[in-house]
Amino acid sequence: MAARIARRAFLKGGVAVAGAAAAAGLERLRPLVYAQTSPAAPIRIGFLADITGTVAQSGRDMLDGFQLYLAERGSVMAGRQVQLIVEDAGGVPANALTKARKMVEQDQVHMLTAPLLASEGYAVRDYIVDRNVPTLFAVSSADDLTQRKRAPFFIRTGWSSSQPSHPFGEWVAATLKYKKIATIGSDYAFGYEVVGGFQRTFELHGGQIVQKLWAPLGTPDFSPYVTQIRRDVDAVFAIPVGADVLRFVKAYRQYGLKDRLPLIGGGLLTDESNIRGMDPDDAAGVITPLMWSAALTTPQARKFVEAYTAKYHKDPSYYAETNYSGAMWVEAAVQALGGRIEDREAFLRALRAVQLPNAPRGPMRLDSYQNVVQNVYVRKVDVRGGHPANAVIDTFHNVSQFWKFPPEEFLRQPVYDRGYPPCRYCG
Repeated sequence: MAARIARRAFLKGGVAVAGAAAAAGLERLRPLVYAQTSPAAPIRIGFLADITGTVAQSGRDMLDGFQLYLAERGSVMAGRQVQLIVEDAGGVPANALTKARKMVEQDQVHMLTAPLLASEGYAVRDYIVDRNVPTLFAVSSADDLTQRKRAPFFIRTGWSSSQPSHPFGEWVAATLKYKKIATIGSDYAFGYEVVGGFQRTFELHGGQIVQKLWAPLGTPDFSPYVTQIRRDVDAVFAIPVGADVLRFVKAYRQYGLKDRLPLIGGGLLTDESNIRGMDPDDAAGVITPLMWSAALTTPQARKFVEAYTAKYHKDPSYYAETNYSGAMWVEAAVQALGGRIEDREAFLRALRAVQLPNAPRGPMRLDSYQNVVQNVYVRKVDVRGGHPANAVIDTFHNVSQFWKFPPEEFLRQPVYDRGYPPCRYCG
């Protein structure tokens, strides 16, 4: 658990940082100097991320993306200064709830950007509903937050966990012609939902999931898991998270599976936050789906990538892009109200009405359940000059969280979990 910090530390101007973060984590919170041009009270945004713990690298990328957008705007939206109050949940759901409560009740933020992990999103859900706090989910992808447990104050501009998996399962069956696949995923809600979405569409198109393995978040050694993987499958679908990704792909190659069984998986398997730390041989050839790739060639993507790499000296991950686009979304709503966001109902209406035709990832809009509709890119890791990158090899346009299923029909099924869909072909 992250260490506690008793006082509230204000970085040089508009960014306030408070909460539980180890010293090494806090050093990565880059202070920005923002122009104090507005006579009005600042817009206070509570930013909940995981700056320490298993997914710390991803959490830091989240903050980098949001801060980059604020820096480009001088931390001013509609003539009002923006004060970003940052809290570290450390990858612990109970911490996420405590930090959300602190920002709402003590810091009196106008809105929250919710946490990283799906389990953290579920942890803060009821509190946000009870307090009616406008909340932007740019990362936490727990399916039910915009499905069976949706609420008026939730706006999700990131994704739902199974959203990229649905088209990908269909694509793997139809394009790669794989028939039998083994899966291995992180043993919590996010892993269940990513695997569940893939399994559903892969099996609807003639494939079979013949093995499902689950590894706890923070698994120190993946040897016991990779040695269990069946060798009679066409491929392995994997979705570890955070630092687990590096340990998994290393074990996968060390035990001889990389050259024997093609590796595919959920988008985070090859997110830029992970492949930048991989051995290129571990990353090469892995295929995954997500709504972002730092190799996108649109003018908006190139502009963002160039600005981000110039400032932070690394390729922007999905965590960075989704928070950059999330900040862009917030500003569009604030501008529509002329900065008057104290009227929560009006602010929510403005947030729901936003459409971004030119976000770095591509066009973005909300469905009627307040989850983003967006492109999903099939990416294959290409290594050039020792540098791995997610080359886009196919695109699904305007993908909703329900894919091709009628929403009412989709919502009658259980949420994807450890036992659903059942593994009918395992044995």
